[in-house]
Amino acid sequence: MTPNTAVTAPAAVTAEPPLWALHRELMGATVRTDLTHAFHPGQPHFAAFPDERREMPFDMSRGDGFNVHLYTIVGQWGTHVDPPVHFVDGARTLDGIPVDEMILPLVVLDIAERVATDPDAVPTLDDVAAWEARHGRIPQGAFVALRTGWGRRWPDPAAMANKDEAGVSHCPGWSAEVLRYLFEEAGVTAIGHEQTDTDPGLATSAGDFGLENYVLRRDRWQIELMANLDAVPEAGALIVATWPKPQGGSGFPARVFALHHQD
Repeated sequence: MTPNTAVTAPAAVTAEPPLWALHRELMGATVRTDLTHAFHPGQPHFAAFPDERREMPFDMSRGDGFNVHLYTIVGQWGTHVDPPVHFVDGARTLDGIPVDEMILPLVVLDIAERVATDPDAVPTLDDVAAWEARHGRIPQGAFVALRTGWGRRWPDPAAMANKDEAGVSHCPGWSAEVLRYLFEEAGVTAIGHEQTDTDPGLATSAGDFGLENYVLRRDRWQIELMANLDAVPEAGALIVATWPKPQGGSGFPARVFALHHQD
């Protein structure tokens, strides 16, 4: 340092930015539960869809300088998002769903105990009334997930489909009365479930997808084939649901997780 060089005083330490402080608080005070199955060839999927094909055009084991996978999949693959355009031509596509809808209060309706003895069980308005008696009104704009225990059958395609000798699928789904309440009275943003379809197996086996059609025609979206719903509380959690942004996309694998307290 020369004799005429001024010594610069260190800059004053500023307060931690509020969002950084919030992030530190959230990471320290919450559990993050992944609600997503890892997808792969041979997994359970809608019967009319082709299986996943996976190739490696570049492979380090063959002497290439890097690894690259080529995935050939339908959009509705594994844990995935269904936007309105999936059933409604000209409706909102994946790139039209704003990020404001991807961080929501998480409500879990639990019918797993009934499903254990009756795989055709669906939620009722009594289930909703019981939830609201314990926790208050379902928050407007919430994401409502149906806990059935069906996700524990993953990744066994036969167990997920649960077909009888006549080829009829016996698996749970939503009910019209509950969906009408959630969308028309509670004002929820989206729903999700562990099974392959919105409609119960008895309906889909007859080619009836009326409940999924109802949801998407209301300009709402849903997440199918969710995982680990038995590890999150029925109230008080937040859900983060996100996916790639294909222009005009009608569905895509999603990455979904919940933030919640341990108890």
